Amino acid sequence: MFDSISVGGRGTPSAVVVGNFKGKGLHASNKAIDTDGSVAEALKRPEASGAYSSIVEAFPKGTGKSKSASRVLVAGLGEQKKLTVGCFRELGAAVARQASKFKATALKIDFSGPIKDAKLDEAACGSAFAEGFGIVSWTYDSLRGSATTKADRTKVSLQSDSKSFSKGMDRGLGLATSANITRDLSQTPPNIATTTYMASEAKKMARQAGLKCTVYKGAQLEQMGLTGCQVVGAASEHPPCMIRLEYTPARGGKRSKPTVLVGKTIVYDSGGLSLKVGGSMKGMKRDKDGGCAIFGAMHAIATVIKPNCRVVALLMCAENSVSDEAYRPDDVITFGNGVTVEVTNTDAEGRLVLADGLVHACSKENPEAIIDMATLTGGVVVALGSAFAGIWCDDDKLRSALEEAGEATGERVWRLPHDEQYREMMKSPVADIVNSAPVREAHPIQGAAFLSYFVEEGIPWAHIDIAGTHATDSPKGIFNPGPTGFGARLIAEYFESR
Repeated sequence: MFDSISVGGRGTPSAVVVGNFKGKGLHASNKAIDTDGSVAEALKRPEASGAYSSIVEAFPKGTGKSKSASRVLVAGLGEQKKLTVGCFRELGAAVARQASKFKATALKIDFSGPIKDAKLDEAACGSAFAEGFGIVSWTYDSLRGSATTKADRTKVSLQSDSKSFSKGMDRGLGLATSANITRDLSQTPPNIATTTYMASEAKKMARQAGLKCTVYKGAQLEQMGLTGCQVVGAASEHPPCMIRLEYTPARGGKRSKPTVLVGKTIVYDSGGLSLKVGGSMKGMKRDKDGGCAIFGAMHAIATVIKPNCRVVALLMCAENSVSDEAYRPDDVITFGNGVTVEVTNTDAEGRLVLADGLVHACSKENPEAIIDMATLTGGVVVALGSAFAGIWCDDDKLRSALEEAGEATGERVWRLPHDEQYREMMKSPVADIVNSAPVREAHPIQGAAFLSYFVEEGIPWAHIDIAGTHATDSPKGIFNPGPTGFGARLIAEYFESR
């Protein structure tokens, strides 16, 4: 959509963007832009109802006394009583779509009057607006070849006379950048985004953002007791690894217990010997999206949020492939905490690598809390669709904070139950537990029940299943078809609101 997006600048804008409430005319604070009455005339058109996220254009001639824009976009704000900070996210996307049509190079944004009327925080509105603008503008065309004519894209700057709104846009554009990094990784095909590639990208991002990055692989995995990663990745020529990223605040909190983020990073999932059939293997490059979200969250934490506490991320990275080295149904695996697992389905591999991360987090990182994120089950899609990710968390403080962060970012989570009965479902007649129970009931809860065996009692823990929210097949709100980057902004907001 745009070659790049920035905040600030002093050049003459390609357009001025203002807002009007449903059933009302141009806001009094914006009257000065209507130099010849053309904006007022445009708002008399039938489509100029002020309906939420609608766009009406006007072309004032100006007075010749100032560098005023010759184009005005009036964005519908809907009903005043229904306007929220979150609404500005979709407004940003709507404005971006419209501005890309006329190849805007600068936009002056002025929603100050309506924001004041609605009694909203102007910086928060600016952040949401720039998030939407940046996220909808994401493109992935680096793999287009000679048979494609690449679109000619412009660089665009977002300007505002309001310091609060501008400051918010800086933040929002930063979060959009982190979310788009998540989406880039998700979109990268498996012949490129191998385990080694993910490790290399993590090191590169860490250097740029000021994070510490360590990659554990080969004999190190065995020495550290990371059995799940070893077993799942054994059939692939691309060696499994654990990528550890660490954020340490510049001041304060340097010795604090870290919050540990654990991401399922299966760079491709064939299902292993329990092979995916019927076309269900297509799209499995996105089975790394939990880890990609944690990757993007760490970028946001280091570059935008900068909390006064330590954060450690563990990306559990492997390819679930097929060869004579592949693990089998009936195998029994012993994990670092001594729990033994009977494999009943090699297509339930994500929980095996996550188990490694959870054990390591508990035994080696001395965590304040643990949050894991994964595209874990198809069952959560059946249960919640694409509106919410599933969350399992019995710690009220941690869960409430994540729920509030979800509402603030639009990356919402919905609580599903933990209970001893579900843990009993996972019992094995041979080992301690199975990796997949022989019944389909409570399918998404089975994954959480399995993981609970690898978290030490007393450590606050949240498991988030993003299988229904990490990608979309059709345009939806601020997203075009493809990966959504779900989780990166959610986690970033969680740390900022602490």
